Amino acid sequence: MTTSAKTTTSKAKTTKENAPISNTPISDNVTETLHQSVDTLGEHAANAETRIRETASHSSETIADKQIQLKEYWDQSNVGKYAKENPLATAGIAFAAGMLLSSFLRKK
Repeated sequence: MTTSAKTTTSKAKTTKENAPISNTPISDNVTETLHQSVDTLGEHAANAETRIRETASHSSETIADKQIQLKEYWDQSNVGKYAKENPLATAGIAFAAGMLLSSFLRKK
């Protein structure tokens, strides 16, 4: 007597995205909800990253513009001219101001 072994292939049920569905609808719903939440979170994170990068780029440009304006202002000011013409006196004044300020701020 010959017996033939039947081989059965069972195909799992699948959703629209070809994700397997188990026989537990509650866990399937939870899994689907969690996947949607992760996708939504990923989209929000991508949007936030884009806004942060745009803001950082804009801030960098603004700071560069302000730096140029301040340099021009410093070069045209009387203090800037004096500092360039008398660097030793400027250093002495800065040292004296620092010593005076530190003596006022020193705790006794």
